[in-house]
Amino acid sequence: MTDQPLGMSAVLPLSMEDAETAIREALSVEGFGILTEIDVAATLKQKIDVDRPPYKILGACNPHLAHRAISHDEAIGLLLPCNVTLADDANGTRVSIVDPLMMLGVAGDDPDMHELATEAKVKLERALASVS
Repeated sequence: MTDQPLGMSAVLPLSMEDAETAIREALSVEGFGILTEIDVAATLKQKIDVDRPPYKILGACNPHLAHRAISHDEAIGLLLPCNVTLADDANGTRVSIVDPLMMLGVAGDDPDMHELATEAKVKLERALASVS
């Protein structure tokens, strides 16, 4: 697992389909479900006739954490869900997950939100570590 400016990632020696199954299961163990799914490659092909390697965005949400965050500040909904991307890589599939602490930087320095974002980050890191 490696950190990136916007999140964390790991290259899995798996096909895109198998990597997606693995990360969905790992996220589920941490209490996250997938709310949204965007097949970016298919959408770009359909909308603007651009061919690109497979790339998918999954919108992951832990309902307990989301409820706490939105109860604290409804504007936090603008930063939800936590995006997970899957992309072709020479060695398999790169799975990347946004860092909730980075997203929180947009929202300010509220200590309660920092604690919540840290909790979300730990869960997301564990999910990624369990598949890599």
